[in-house]
Amino acid sequence: MPNQIVSKDQQRPPLICTIPHSGEKIPDLTPWLRGLPEEILMCDIDRYVDLLYAPILSELQVPHIKTDWHRYAVDLNRVPTDIDESSVVGATEKAGVYARGYHWVHTTLKQKLMPQPMSMESHQQLTKLIYEPFHTEVKNLFTQEKARGFQQVYHIDLHSMPSLGTAEHRDPGEWRADIVISDSKGKSCSKEFLDLVLLSYIKAGFKVAYNWPYYGGRLTEQYGDPAKGQQTIQVELNRKLYMDEKSKKLNTEKLKTIQTQLGQALRSVFEGLQSKIT
Repeated sequence: MPNQIVSKDQQRPPLICTIPHSGEKIPDLTPWLRGLPEEILMCDIDRYVDLLYAPILSELQVPHIKTDWHRYAVDLNRVPTDIDESSVVGATEKAGVYARGYHWVHTTLKQKLMPQPMSMESHQQLTKLIYEPFHTEVKNLFTQEKARGFQQVYHIDLHSMPSLGTAEHRDPGEWRADIVISDSKGKSCSKEFLDLVLLSYIKAGFKVAYNWPYYGGRLTEQYGDPAKGQQTIQVELNRKLYMDEKSKKLNTEKLKTIQTQLGQALRSVFEGLQSKIT
């Protein structure tokens, strides 16, 4: 089940966060993921992102949701229809359309994960187990914040990314910035909120890129709708800043530094929003 932390402080700004890809728990319905080498199993996981943001989220009491479940089983930044013949028996899309979709068939390094497509029944069971509880909690957070009397709720979707684009990405062979901020090409939030987030990470000492190589995922598409009082931004953190990208192990010597930087960035966003309501 998702882990939710909700502040009782009614003076805090209407800011919420999601961390959909840091979970490592493997459901019984995906036995093919068990026993894989750690380098493969953790290839595309946002490992440690929850740990990196934990101190500042706790300090500011920002309501947030993360999951325990592994993204290869169900990717919470996709939707249940993002399946094809290689991932689910009976899917209408041809094999390869969603190889890194709702259920991952192979990694971004082309390492095979699923030996054969799962049944439609397993797909539906995984949706009830993982997807529906998480997204119910996200919707509840938006409702909760709006119930406090705010016309706009601000949502940051927190992720990590490899330092170098692979053949599966839009930027193969390109080295990436420290932070990539995405807003579904300007659709998921106001320019004011975008500028606040961009400047907050820049002031914290990060090199920041905008909408490249990521435009935002299904979460920004689903929840980012300023006309309905929902503003969503996706933030990708370069993994080279805090881990060994080959072994997937945390660089403990860099832990405090990166936590401090991320804390500075999120605090700046928090205070920028707070200044609007005080």
